[in-house]
Amino acid sequence: MVCSKLGTSFLFSVLAVPCVPVRAQSPLTAADPGGVVRMFPTDRVILEVQEPRQDLPCSVNPVKSALGFDLRFHAGYEVSIPLKELSGSENLLTMIFRVTPEAHREDPVYFVQRVRVPPIEAEAPGNAYLQGAFDLGEGRYHVDWLMRDRTERLCSSYWDAEAVLSAKDRQLSLSLSPGAVQAAEAEQFTDEPPVERTRGSPPLNVKMLVNFAPQNVHAATLQPLDTAALVSILRTIAREPRIGKFSVVAFNLQEQRVIYRQQNANRIDFPALGEALRSLNLGTIDLKRLSQKNGETGFLSNLIQREVGGEDRPDALIFAGPKALIEESVPTESLKEVGEVEYPVFYMNYNLRPEATPWRDAIGRAVKFFKGYEFTISRPRDLWAAVSEIVSRVVKLKSGRRPAPAAEQ
Repeated sequence: MVCSKLGTSFLFSVLAVPCVPVRAQSPLTAADPGGVVRMFPTDRVILEVQEPRQDLPCSVNPVKSALGFDLRFHAGYEVSIPLKELSGSENLLTMIFRVTPEAHREDPVYFVQRVRVPPIEAEAPGNAYLQGAFDLGEGRYHVDWLMRDRTERLCSSYWDAEAVLSAKDRQLSLSLSPGAVQAAEAEQFTDEPPVERTRGSPPLNVKMLVNFAPQNVHAATLQPLDTAALVSILRTIAREPRIGKFSVVAFNLQEQRVIYRQQNANRIDFPALGEALRSLNLGTIDLKRLSQKNGETGFLSNLIQREVGGEDRPDALIFAGPKALIEESVPTESLKEVGEVEYPVFYMNYNLRPEATPWRDAIGRAVKFFKGYEFTISRPRDLWAAVSEIVSRVVKLKSGRRPAPAAEQ
């Protein structure tokens, strides 16, 4: 049996009860290499018998696997427990489950997570909710899951999971091999492993302006789903072998400020970017900004003039982010002040529901003014196709060949 470092992520939210602190994840290890994973005999029996238990009443709903922008399948489950079942001074919930690849039944992967429950009044109304997640390579799997409390009451569930690429996604190269099971990464801003760059020709120098903002313009926080997509755009560009120099300007249009800047580096500093994004406070209204008419338009206009019309001359400039739906677009006069742009400009518009906002946004109109190209990123294959098209066009321009005209995506 193979044991993996645990990477499930849990959210414990209850009605009228404080959030429960989650202990660090811990693996179930084997007593010796290739040996049997160490666990209580009763837990092992529950996993083996495949009979659902409800001593501890709970509802388990498997989350269907979905391909993320990071090119790995994300699967998991959601659990709800009546609060009155957890009443008392305090409790400890222990969840153990294993994921077995159909193609490698001899190599199941075990996970464990413990959640401390605060004191809860008797007959408390409502439910407690927990979520778990794990990553899969392409293939079919079986999941055996159990949860027990301190009084050894048990809840168990069993289900099959499938991670299969659609016919349109067959050209994608996934980041996990078929049949692989891994912990879900809790930290989105880890360092990127070294990339072997293309030799024999000068590396491309790319500048990226990323609007770190939620899909919902009225959201008070930057959602993990949105952050993951924008970070995946940066990582996909960072992994391109023909690009060797990176400049990154992370900004937030709602707060009207540049959050992070990195200039002409040979790699993107993701940990520093993540630390800088912690300063975002979208739920707070700045009275000074509120008093400024069309402040977002003014900020975007200044940003474009400074970054597009600056002295540096990258091989390409790429905007990325959700639609910038502001009241007024950047005035044409401001764009004309930038002058002639001697490099191609692109816009990777992250938009999960393009049918809801089919019109061009403020950044898209500016990119069109500079005769640039806009790509709508709604699915992982959109990201893969956009980066391939961008790099191909930049390489052809640098070699003196004019790329063929292409319809906007």
